[in-house]
Amino acid sequence: MAEIAALVVAMLVIRSLTSALLTQTQSSPIDSRPSPWMTPLAYALGSWVVLPSYFRIHVTGQENVPREGAVILAPTHRSRWDALVVPYAAGRFATGRDIRFMVTADEVKGLQGWLIRHLGGFPVNPRQPAIASLRHGLEILQNREMLVIFPEGGIFRDKQVHPLKPGLARLALQAEASQPDLTVQVVPVYLDYSQAFPTWGCKVNVRIGKPLQVADYTQGKPKSEAQRLTADLTTALKRLAGTETEVMETVNGAGESMPVCLQHGQMHS
Repeated sequence: MAEIAALVVAMLVIRSLTSALLTQTQSSPIDSRPSPWMTPLAYALGSWVVLPSYFRIHVTGQENVPREGAVILAPTHRSRWDALVVPYAAGRFATGRDIRFMVTADEVKGLQGWLIRHLGGFPVNPRQPAIASLRHGLEILQNREMLVIFPEGGIFRDKQVHPLKPGLARLALQAEASQPDLTVQVVPVYLDYSQAFPTWGCKVNVRIGKPLQVADYTQGKPKSEAQRLTADLTTALKRLAGTETEVMETVNGAGESMPVCLQHGQMHS
């Protein structure tokens, strides 16, 4: 009996410690500040070595990326290569600005997660976003920095603009309302790969549209204005895509999770 009682007590202690550790981890503040030494190295390797040798990239509309102020870059999501292509087109060497990324929680694990965190990424659960992640995204905008959010919510291999998730518009409107004269801007970015699964020599067209001024969507009720902003962003992306077809209906399972990762060699997701 004494051995059973001791075992029960030990299990309860372990459970309490585990719960405490989880609570501490979940409540710890998020820090996505890019590493002062790793970020310049990654940008240099990506912009001057990896991407030019692997892809044939053409960027248009680079002048549409604001050089200062709170900015949300809203790219379509076609490949895990997007994590390198977007900074190449709108990051440090193109605009003088570092970029923060919202990434899925599954991608911020192990060595890969360590790299992502040091390059400006932070986790979010697209199905049930944690308050801490949303608050951190809000803080980035309040600090007048540039944040990447993939509004389609997943990787899609075709060239269509898929239905956008409402989270981007809601975050943009919340940030705009939090500070006077914050002037949040949402920049549509259309990514077009010549191959569904990019390989060496793949052509990549990056088309950057004119920014949407979030202040123009603050006159009505937040829900209706968020819907209007989402609709206008959809229209802007479709124009960049060069198509006037209707946005595809959402099909369960059609899109993959929203990953952003850096890997060596060829990336197929």
